[in-house]
Amino acid sequence: MWSTAREVAAGDTVIIWLTRDLVQPLVIAPGKDFNTRYGNFKHSDFVGVPYGSKVVPKSGKGFIHILKPTPELWTIALPHRTQILYLADIALITSYLGIRKGSKVIEAGTGSASFSHSVARTVGSAGHLWSYEFHEARFAKAKEEFARHGMEDVVTIQHRNVCKDGFTVVDEVDSVFLDLPAPWDAVEHAKKALRKDCTTRICCFSPCMEQVLRTVSALNEAGFAEITMYETLLRPIEVFQIPQLPDVSVISEKLKHSEAKREEKRIRQIAANKQGKGKRKRDETGEEGAWDAGNEHAFNSKRAKTDKEDQDFIVSMDVMENSSSTVNAVGPSPSNETGNATLVPPPSKINIAKALTEVRGHTSYLTFARLIPIAVAPTESVALREATELEGVKGTITDNSVSTAGTTMSSTIESGS
Repeated sequence: MWSTAREVAAGDTVIIWLTRDLVQPLVIAPGKDFNTRYGNFKHSDFVGVPYGSKVVPKSGKGFIHILKPTPELWTIALPHRTQILYLADIALITSYLGIRKGSKVIEAGTGSASFSHSVARTVGSAGHLWSYEFHEARFAKAKEEFARHGMEDVVTIQHRNVCKDGFTVVDEVDSVFLDLPAPWDAVEHAKKALRKDCTTRICCFSPCMEQVLRTVSALNEAGFAEITMYETLLRPIEVFQIPQLPDVSVISEKLKHSEAKREEKRIRQIAANKQGKGKRKRDETGEEGAWDAGNEHAFNSKRAKTDKEDQDFIVSMDVMENSSSTVNAVGPSPSNETGNATLVPPPSKINIAKALTEVRGHTSYLTFARLIPIAVAPTESVALREATELEGVKGTITDNSVSTAGTTMSSTIESGS
């Protein structure tokens, strides 16, 4: 399946990863160009590049990744010819049908071959996939893809109407997958293709509930058991980071510090207001010009004392503010005496998960059922051996009866004589 080399070679099918939502396949053909929004790339520049490499154009703006194809990447990048199965449905179908290495599987409705590539990888060279497609153009395109991807030994594709003509294998496959507009018409043909010596499984892929109801009726009439239906829906989750929320104690300390600063500011405003009132009073007294020497000396002494006290108060408030700012800048230091102080951890981030508002909706309904084998009638040789053993037992019983009767008769004759 595809190339197993570590480096890209001419003729290889590769996956070009442009963005998360823009992935496309490319067949390497030296001499051709590959144009993208990031610039022009020559196919010859890809030859010899290890898979998974980031390739930058000559313009130096932007880049692309060149990847090795896998069934998962092929499902995302393949050219759509019909509605395809995506990874969620493929995984569920593979699990419930019990497809594994060495399994033999029938697929009716090849379409864009999304499911075919996944099954081919799962069964490997020890298993086989028979794929049937009614549409001739889609059949030819799928056959070409299988040949180019190196899957011819694992996949056999045929252009055939299985609802009318049935399948080309009988009593051979382990599971059947029907992706048809009318799968109920192919249920009896699928039963003929399934093995009868073990439990086998079938899955029908139908987008409408009316199709499911008719398919379930056909499965019941054909003798299938354990009929169940599933619908696979994805719910993408967006993950991002936000700063870690602060502890309550940290917030409380900040509030206390803010209240202390507000109180200090209020005290300074009161002191400044008192100083302003005293100055205005002195100015008014000086305009009257009635000062005596004693009163003037006493007033000057009192004013000097008051000014000194106010100045000392303002200086002490400034010192307290500066010391508080210094402590907050440095941060709390652990106490060696108590041993209960905690260091403030560096700020970190926490992961948040949020479901996307817009998600992909309904694809199709998956109807599963099992075909349980019935008791097998004994072969002719076994029946003959059982009959011979039974005849031998009957002969032994008859001989014993005859000998017993003879002994009784002899005893009677002797008694009579």
